[in-house]
Amino acid sequence: MFGSGEKSFKELQFTSQNSNHGRKQVVRDVPKGYLAIKVGQGEEQQRFVVPVIYFNHPLFMKLLKEAEEEYGFDQKGTIAIPCHVEAFRYVQGKIDREIRSLHHNNHVIGCFRV
Repeated sequence: MFGSGEKSFKELQFTSQNSNHGRKQVVRDVPKGYLAIKVGQGEEQQRFVVPVIYFNHPLFMKLLKEAEEEYGFDQKGTIAIPCHVEAFRYVQGKIDREIRSLHHNNHVIGCFRV
């Protein structure tokens, strides 16, 4: 359901007439309700597409706080999270399981409302 987006979101290629002298650029779709972020540092850095609901989750807020401490508020472009990619995937899994659990519980409760 929620993932890195690296394989699940289509990539569009186009040739820019005005810049890069005709070289192809890759543009990745980010669906409504999602945001692209960068995780890791240096060569380890990877792009993830995460639901905006993550930004209100305490675990994700902690990662944003670490990014603030590392980079300050002057980040330009994509938000960068300085933790290791595997650590982020672990946190992402915990958030996803919690969101699915809440969604499932709300659905079940909703079935009994009359």
